[in-house]
Amino acid sequence: MKDVAKMKVESSLSPAQCPHHAFTLALVGNPNAGKTTIFNALTGLRAKTANFPGTTIERRVGRVQIGQRQINIVDLPGLYGLEGSSPEEKIASDALRGHLAKHAAPDAALVVVDATNLERNLFLASQVLELDCPVIIALNMMDMARREGIHIDIEKLRSELGCAVVPVAARTGKGVDDLRREIGRLAAGAMPEAARPAMRDKPNCAICGGCPYQARYEWIESVSARVMDAAVARRSQHTEKLDEILTHPIAGMVIFAGVMLSLFVLIFLAAKIPMDLIDHLFTNAGAWVAARVSESDLQSLLVNGVIGGVGGILVFLPQICILFFALSLLEDTGYLARAAFVMDKVMRRLGLPGKAFVPLLSAHACAIPAIMSTRVIENPRDRLVTILITPLMTCSARIPVYAMVTALLFPQSPLKAALVFTGAYATGIIFAMIAALIFQHTILPGGSKPLVIELPPYRLPGLRAAFLQTLDRAKIFVKQAGTIILMISLLLWTLSHYPKSAPPAASAALTTQAVQVEKSGDAKQAGELRLAAGRLTAQSSLQQSFAGRIGHIIEPVIKPLGFDWQIGIGIMSSFAAREVIVSTLAVVYGVGEGSTEQGRTSLYSSLRHATRTDGTPVFTTATCLSLLIFYILAAQCLPTSAVVRRETNSLKWPLFQIVYMTGLAYVAAFIVYQTFHYLGHA
Repeated sequence: MKDVAKMKVESSLSPAQCPHHAFTLALVGNPNAGKTTIFNALTGLRAKTANFPGTTIERRVGRVQIGQRQINIVDLPGLYGLEGSSPEEKIASDALRGHLAKHAAPDAALVVVDATNLERNLFLASQVLELDCPVIIALNMMDMARREGIHIDIEKLRSELGCAVVPVAARTGKGVDDLRREIGRLAAGAMPEAARPAMRDKPNCAICGGCPYQARYEWIESVSARVMDAAVARRSQHTEKLDEILTHPIAGMVIFAGVMLSLFVLIFLAAKIPMDLIDHLFTNAGAWVAARVSESDLQSLLVNGVIGGVGGILVFLPQICILFFALSLLEDTGYLARAAFVMDKVMRRLGLPGKAFVPLLSAHACAIPAIMSTRVIENPRDRLVTILITPLMTCSARIPVYAMVTALLFPQSPLKAALVFTGAYATGIIFAMIAALIFQHTILPGGSKPLVIELPPYRLPGLRAAFLQTLDRAKIFVKQAGTIILMISLLLWTLSHYPKSAPPAASAALTTQAVQVEKSGDAKQAGELRLAAGRLTAQSSLQQSFAGRIGHIIEPVIKPLGFDWQIGIGIMSSFAAREVIVSTLAVVYGVGEGSTEQGRTSLYSSLRHATRTDGTPVFTTATCLSLLIFYILAAQCLPTSAVVRRETNSLKWPLFQIVYMTGLAYVAAFIVYQTFHYLGHA
């Protein structure tokens, strides 16, 4: 009977009051109001990130247990008002009103308000207060407000808004427990006085008619005047002096160049040690498995396909983590907005926003985290253009290819080799800028919109918030992009290992000779003979595989570029990662993997002496330069395409990117090869 009575009581409650109902709290606020910091403070590591269905706009959902209630906190995109025209603002507005398919309206809203910019933040707060849901105001950055001499009467503000107002300094954690208790009271049914009637009582409220925006602003000004000393609600002189330097047309550019150079060094150099450790870990793991699993297809699948594929994914993690940790700190300090302001005029001439500079620079380490970092660009058109041209920047994966080509062209001239490297980097940048201009006048017209941005106050960054955001980005990369990358690796492994073929006669003869030599007591020579036999077997197996057959099929297509079917196999294999062509050519030309210094020397020597069927050399100056320009421009990285697919929420754009980049690479390589061939460099 008690259970029946309990069920009757629960059935009479609203869904939000029912103890078995997961209470949904929408977290909203202006950009730079500290919304992400509050979200992390409330949810910690109990959060996941996903896109709204059918969009590329992110939402984060975190769970927190307060008392007997489970609270689902939905972090909506930052917005300035509910009537905004941008996709992010429309999504947030529809989510609050319950207009999204398969997403009910939230049970309550937590509005984050920047205490140092109360008047501006109250515009959004006043609109949310008019919705049909309870509201809590988190008055954030109270520590900074006090430091700037701003005093806000919390009790008066509660009375004016007709809802709970909780002062918080989320960066230090002060007031977060009070905010958590207020959320618990709301979820438990102890709802504060409804805010909507209080808003309707205001004579200048938009609901009562008149000119809507004028009436709302008049009401906001009157509230601000009553709860805050307007005489001290101003930016500090310290902030203004810093802005004079950091946003100066010349000094600002110099400082920004220094900051970005430091970021580039962090990504490129600081990540080297952890990347080497990860690579070493997976190499040892592969060796451990190889020693315990007999030589077979299973061993090769585990070592080269699974372990090699996973290692190829995780080796990028240090770069991703360093990039996002640094970007989070820069954004939290308020500097990133100034950097975008400084670069905007220069970048807009190329059809790009100022914020595109950070992803484009970081792409010189790796395009994958760079494409993920384009989320700092709010405008969808600008973000898409940046994503489409980012892989044209020279990433670290191209360096082994450049090193191979320069070693073939100028083995005894470091200066000329350095010039080739510099030219390769410059070529990628130039083509990226040209592509942006072309897109501006063709498929993505309109150009980048002028940057309208409010410069946030300077503040010390929150290390915990930066760590949580970095961890979130890393989880997304490993869980979502990583699965696709692993599938690609396994597919390429299959193509390069099947169908099986018998070892060539020369390999069998070398193996027999090795046995005889070993019996005579010369173990070293026997080992060398077996190694040579293994190289011949691997070379023959690769030639007869699906990848090798594809190489023969595409040879007529790539022949005008100076490439033969063996280079074609290298091109096919490098879709997993560009640098794979080096090890693939080592196998094709019978050198082995070329992982040691001796192996690399043998590879370069073998490539210099490689000949075509007519006896002419393969790697001439014309062919080397053609191969170089091809790898500068080609979309030879399917893992990058997998990330583009996720970030654009569409197959159309990664396919377009592959087609336009590969087509561009083909035309450029054709022109380079035919020109140098005509000039007698064949």
